[in-house]
Amino acid sequence: MINSQNDLVAWVMLVYELEDAQDGLKSLLEDMAKEKEFDEVEFSIHMAHIFSHLNRAWNARNATEEQHQDNALWEEWRKFPTDLEL
Repeated sequence: MINSQNDLVAWVMLVYELEDAQDGLKSLLEDMAKEKEFDEVEFSIHMAHIFSHLNRAWNARNATEEQHQDNALWEEWRKFPTDLEL
């Protein structure tokens, strides 16, 4: 598990991803409440955004500062985790 004392960059990135996921959920709920015609497409866009942040939070939770600068890894981390048991 990530330890904030071991890698400050990893900790900051984890918090950033979780806060953005939280903002995404808030935005989704607000849009659903105010839009009478809220449809599947809009819901999918919101959910993809939220999942991207949650997936990166999980997949990159122990990444080094160097790894956080790797664009290929960043894209890979967007994918749904394969090591998360439901």
